[in-house]
Formats: sequence, C-alpha cells, structure tokens
Amino acid sequence: MVQRLLRLPSVKAETGASRSTIYLRIQQGLWPKPVKLGPRSVAWPASEVAALNAARIAGMVDAEIRALVTRLEAARKSATSLSV
Repeated sequence: MVQRLLRLPSVKAETGASRSTIYLRIQQGLWPKPVKLGPRSVAWPASEVAALNAARIAGMVDAEIRALVTRLEAARKSATSLSV
C-alpha cells in the first residue's frame, strides 16, 4: 500500500492549524513527529493527519489523543521494520 505524505502547507490546509500550533502539539504529544525526507524537509503520513482530524471532530480529549499519537507512531515503526 502506497502511503501519501503531506508536507507542512498541506497539513496546515487539512487541519486549519498554524505551523507553530502543529509543532507545539508535537511537543505536547498531541501530534506525531514528522517523517524526515531529507536534511531540511519533513512530511506526515496522510492517514495520520486524517486520523487526528477525525479524533478532534469526535471530541476526543487530550489524553485520548496522546494515546492515539502513541499508537500511530508505534504502527509507523512496525510498518517500517517490516518493509526494510
């Protein structure tokens, strides 16, 4: 399965959040860390952005979103180890 990656402008458009809000949420554990594409570029899997948007729409509280972020990052790592 091909995973689409979204760069920051697309993530901002999808979420309505600013750059500073996205990076603040990363520090707070409310948003997954980006995937490094190169020394100065990052992106987020589109499926993770969609999952977090759905969680916000569903009214999940911060503790539930932190747990979701943990699951998303763990799934990303396990998928990477399988394909390498």
